Amino acid sequence: MHAEHFDERAATWDDDPDKVRRAHEVAEAVAAAVPLTGAERMLEYGAGTGLVSQALQDRVGPITLADTSAGMRAVMADKVATGALPSDARVVALDVEMQQVPQERFDLVVGSLVLHHVQQLDAALAALADLLTPGGHLAIADLDQEDGSFHQHDFDGHHGFDRAELAADLEAVGLVDVRVEDCTRIEKDGRGYQVFLATARRPLTG
Repeated sequence: MHAEHFDERAATWDDDPDKVRRAHEVAEAVAAAVPLTGAERMLEYGAGTGLVSQALQDRVGPITLADTSAGMRAVMADKVATGALPSDARVVALDVEMQQVPQERFDLVVGSLVLHHVQQLDAALAALADLLTPGGHLAIADLDQEDGSFHQHDFDGHHGFDRAELAADLEAVGLVDVRVEDCTRIEKDGRGYQVFLATARRPLTG
């Protein structure tokens, strides 16, 4: 992932009402797809400015927000300081492709429009699955497969995903109860791009 690209945009990221709306739609889809008790230890991976966590904060327990961009982490830290995010929320630097995953495990791992930036998809999915407690849920919102027109800056990630292939990839890293459903839509430069929500669960045993 190109952290510098997001560093440059972090301070004004939330000025775009479409980004805020989309984060709320992702959060609503997660809450509808995953049984939440209000006590879940949640990790938002590739959290950006923490918009999805903001929308979910009243429905989960302790939140950890991870991003590779120092600019995005600074915005999230400011939100924690000002009360837009919970005072006990933690902001950390984490790149599951480059770092060993931490020892801590989470009941819910959420990622919104981050997976298409990873280089090594299988390794990233395995790392995210490893971060789950037994019985914990992974929820990933991302783009359906597209023709490469979505990204205008220098981009070397994935041009969206085939839903069936991603479901198979999630099962291949040991997750079960895989579902992929419509989530929201992005309108950009006169074109529409469908976003799905993929959810899966780590088995209680095995």
